[in-house]
Amino acid sequence: MEVTAEKDKIIADMIFGDMYPYLLKKVEKKGRTEEELLQVIEWLTGFDKKQLDKLTAEKVTYKTFFERATIHPNAHMIKGVICGYRVEDITFETTKKARQLDKLVDELAKGRKMEKILREEKT
Repeated sequence: MEVTAEKDKIIADMIFGDMYPYLLKKVEKKGRTEEELLQVIEWLTGFDKKQLDKLTAEKVTYKTFFERATIHPNAHMIKGVICGYRVEDITFETTKKARQLDKLVDELAKGRKMEKILREEKT
């Protein structure tokens, strides 16, 4: 599937704080914790719990959320298919970052080990 400008706008306009409960529910349903979810989000974006609470209170969109984020330098290592899209092939930046987050959350929910989810360059 290909991401279009229209689909990118839909994702860019989503409110992060509205999506967080769904991310949390997905991982908790599979026996993972909110702390683990926060660890994954912080790895990708640099935002800690306090910053996430502030962004949620501001009702920032995904576009703003990812613009303010300090994306982890190893985020390019997030590969695979999520929601029918191959993450590494997405060219729209907001959608790519949102799908990278989705992929990490999906891996967490599927029971993948944290050290595998938080990608590190192999030396």
